[in-house]
This record gives sequence, C-alpha cells and structure tokens, in this order.
Amino acid sequence: MERKILIKNAKAIVTCDSRDQVYWDSDILIEGPEILKIGKDIEADGAEIIRGDGKFVYPGLINTHHHFFQTFVRNLTSIDYPNLMVMDWIDKIYRIFQIIDSDVIYYSSLTALGDLIKHGCTCAFDHQYCYTNKTGKTPVDRQMEAAGLLGIRYHAGRGTNTLSRADGSSIPDNMLETTDGFLKDCERLIDLYHDPGAFSMRQIVMAPCQPINCTRDTFKETVSMARDKGVRMHTHLGEGENEGMVARWGKRTMDWCAELGFIGEDVWYAHDWEVTPEEYRVLASTKTGVSHCPSPAILGGFPILDIKEMLKAGINISLGCDGSATNDSSNLLDALRIAYLMQTYHSKQRGGCVSAYEMLKVATINGAKTLGRPDLGSLEPGKAADLFMIDTAVLELTGALHDPKNIIARVGLTGPVWLTMINGDVVYRDGALTGVDEERLAAEGEALCNRVIREPSAAFKNLV
Repeated sequence: MERKILIKNAKAIVTCDSRDQVYWDSDILIEGPEILKIGKDIEADGAEIIRGDGKFVYPGLINTHHHFFQTFVRNLTSIDYPNLMVMDWIDKIYRIFQIIDSDVIYYSSLTALGDLIKHGCTCAFDHQYCYTNKTGKTPVDRQMEAAGLLGIRYHAGRGTNTLSRADGSSIPDNMLETTDGFLKDCERLIDLYHDPGAFSMRQIVMAPCQPINCTRDTFKETVSMARDKGVRMHTHLGEGENEGMVARWGKRTMDWCAELGFIGEDVWYAHDWEVTPEEYRVLASTKTGVSHCPSPAILGGFPILDIKEMLKAGINISLGCDGSATNDSSNLLDALRIAYLMQTYHSKQRGGCVSAYEMLKVATINGAKTLGRPDLGSLEPGKAADLFMIDTAVLELTGALHDPKNIIARVGLTGPVWLTMINGDVVYRDGALTGVDEERLAAEGEALCNRVIREPSAAFKNLV
C-alpha cells in the first residue's frame, strides 16, 4: 500500500487546469506519485498531514531549456556575454568548455538542479552538448546520478556538435563527435534510461546542439532514430545563426530543419528570437514548440518574442532558464517574472500583453505539452503530485493575496518557495533540501570548480 499525504486547508490551490480553477481553503489528497482528490474537508485515515494554512499551492514549474554544466563557468568577467553577440560568445566560451571533466558535470548539475528545486521547479530538461576528452561519454549518466540524488524529474537532452572549424563551425576540434558516435550513445542512453510511462522520472531527448555547428547528416539521422525510438527532439534555433545559415545553405534555419524533417509535434526549438510572422504559421501548423528563455535574450540584446501573437497563432510556448553562462541563475521563478515584464514592455502598444497568469501557464502546462507529458503541468486528480507551496503569512505580501493566479509574476515572488514536492515526495521544505547534506555538496563542488577551472590560471588565460 502506497503512502498517502494530505495537504490540509491550503489557503488557495491554483490548478492551471483547462478551466483555470482555483480552490480556496481546500485540501489535496495524494497517494504515491498521484493526486487522488482536491476539495474541502477531505478525510484520509493514516495519511501524513502537511498543513496548508496560509499557503498558496501551484503546479510544479517545468524548465524546457538549460545547460547545467555552465553553472561552473558563470559570473565571468573574462567573457562578458552582455557585450558580445551570441556567435562571438560561443567562439570564446567553448575554449573554456573543453577543460570540463566528468566530476564538473556532476557537481554543476547538482548546483543547477538544487536551484531549480528551491524555486518551485519539479521537472527539468537539460541540453547537454559538452563532451570533452575528460568527460568521455559520461555526462548524461552523471546528470542522471545528480537528478536521482535530489529527486527531481529529469529529461536529458543528448546533444552533439559534429561540424569542424575548418568547415565553418565555432567548435574546438577536440570537442567534436561523429554522427555515428552520437547515434550510438543516444541508443545506449535510451535503452538505459528512457521511461515513456506515466509518472516517469527520467527520459531522453535527442538534441543536436545547433544547425550551424552540425552536419546535415547529424540532423537527418537524428530524425530517423528519434521517430523509430519514440523520443523527442530539440535544438537551438533562431538565436543569431540565420545569416550564417543563409550564406552557407541559401535558406533560413527553420527551412533547413523542415527540409530534414526536424520539425513537428515531437520537436521544440530553444530561443527563436529571429522568428518571423510567416514562420508563426509553420510552427503552429506543425505543432512545433518554442522554449522562451528571457534572461539571455535581455543580456544579449536580442529581439523580444511576441508571445501574445505567437500564442494567438497556436504556437506552444514554454519557459526555460537557459545555461548559467548566459543567465547565471537556475531560478525559473525569476525567469517567469522577467518574461512577464518583457511582455508588458513589448506589448504595451500592440493591443494588450500576456497576463501574469498566462505566463504561469507557459511555465507549467505548456512545459508539460512541450515535453510530451500529459501527466504533468496542472493540479488535478490522476496527474502527478508535482507542486510547490509559498507561504503567504508574511508582511511583504499583505494586500496582494486576493489574486493567487497572478501574484507570482506581478508581485515578483522570485525567492525560495516554502515546499517543493515531486512525484509525491517532499524534496525541499522550509529552506532545506531533504535527504542530502547540502553544505558538504556545496563545499565539494566549489573545491572542484577551483581545481578544474579556476586554478589552471595560465591555461585559462590562454583558452580565453
């Protein structure tokens, strides 16, 4: 018999369901990984009680684009992203990426995942394309190890770069892979980790890094294998590479992807700042998703996505942190707030902007759709018990509690939440990650970062 948990007398439960229901002064009954019931005065003999008095409850946030390994190359003054265009930044940062080892992958993943969990994220996708002589083929395995330790639901994007610098890419030759090597490792990872079932805690996504740094064959063969194996696909697109793609191939990146079949309901692109209104129709008609990453867009000075018009066109937009080297944070609540403010600025003269609640749904139910997870994204019976709770019985929220649907992005609730639950397990509560010695992990990670990345100062300067 599975353990039962009863969240009792929550001040408000924001469901993000198809009817946008909010339950006031209500309970949530959970059995194992699943929500059984939401309503008032629920009785459950033998259930563990979590008092919800004064708490707002929300579906867990879903992060659809990140690069965990970059948490160990953030806050650098030597490579200042705000003062570089993205292609120039990529050229410089890869020279640092090539010294990363397997332990950096593990501890940087713990760092990013811990940050995500503390800020209400319950399911995270990471785009892991950093494969060096020191990491070998282990990065996704080390990330799975980190995710398992912290108890977060994890979708691993197995990335790759296969085009040499001599052929026009910005990737150091010692970080290149062959298409065959990439496919072989994808097959290994899918066989080892991919669980397509309900309440799955780990899945694999085939995710070549970006068209400008990969061969056509890499994308073509990815489409063939992914659809044969039943896994999703992802890549960077529309983030400054279109001019280069037109010069190289005579067509924009999305047209290049579409020609190879890398488009459709099982595909989503990261960023797409260069998207055109004509491409809205292509994205909508093919049901291809877009992960909006607001922080790097602002830092890089890129165009602001017109999310109102994209949603109106029928495009599924989700939310991502992006890598810490272009964000320096793994706080999805912060990304939610920034995305909302960006839209209000952008849309003031364009007939109305996206509401704070609509942005919350971008970060929850839309993220679930992006990852192909009908069991996630909203709070309702039959869905996974993935949620976070905030404490409203604090002075700074006085006067704002009448509208729990909009409060997060409008008021700017970007700090740590009170509780995060994933798959029915409390993984973070009242300031502490459960089941781990956070202080020890932090000290080990900082020492590793010093030893592998910071201390080789001469080599570091040469790389930059």
